[in-house]
Amino acid sequence: MAKNKFNQNWLHDHINDPFVKLAQREGYRARAVYKLKEIDEAEKLIKPGQIIVDLGATPGSWSQYVRNKLSGQVGGGISGEIFALDMLPMEPIADVKFLLGDFREQEILDLLESSLLGRKVDLVLSDMAPNLSGIPTADAARIEDIIELAIEFSRAHLKPSGSLLVKCFHGPAYNTVWARFKSEFNQVSSKKPKASRDKSSEIFILGRGLK
Repeated sequence: MAKNKFNQNWLHDHINDPFVKLAQREGYRARAVYKLKEIDEAEKLIKPGQIIVDLGATPGSWSQYVRNKLSGQVGGGISGEIFALDMLPMEPIADVKFLLGDFREQEILDLLESSLLGRKVDLVLSDMAPNLSGIPTADAARIEDIIELAIEFSRAHLKPSGSLLVKCFHGPAYNTVWARFKSEFNQVSSKKPKASRDKSSEIFILGRGLK
């Protein structure tokens, strides 16, 4: 009974969520797009001509937003390249190269690296989050693990001036992740966009310029 009530409350909140309605109106696949949009507008992260990697991309709203920011060429198409990756299938998006697989597996990492053809990346976006168990220490380890992979990938593939934006959560993992960012990037900041639900402990960490 309690679970049904929770589901009904969630559904009610979701249907009446202004960001859900806005996403439907503007043709985006998820309300999460407005988290990226707010951060990008404040930080000027996404510019035509860039190579951008979107980790944990499905259903694709972040990739949609990036594509829109890189478009504008005469005759269609985009100025730049977008590589998106997720364990779950994603409906195709024009000009976005999608790789299906688990970022934690070397085979998928190799596939992504080979797609880059040795070129350096301007921006790595990660909306990846593990399945949380509710056990704080276990969840912290999972969060740290996923973010560490994104940092290692960025260390290997970002341009010196490049940036990494990851989703984190307030809790046992936060201070460790923050310290890790400070050791790798010249500028580090945290972002809590308006589109993050009030009840959510999610927070985004942005690192700019590799040390």
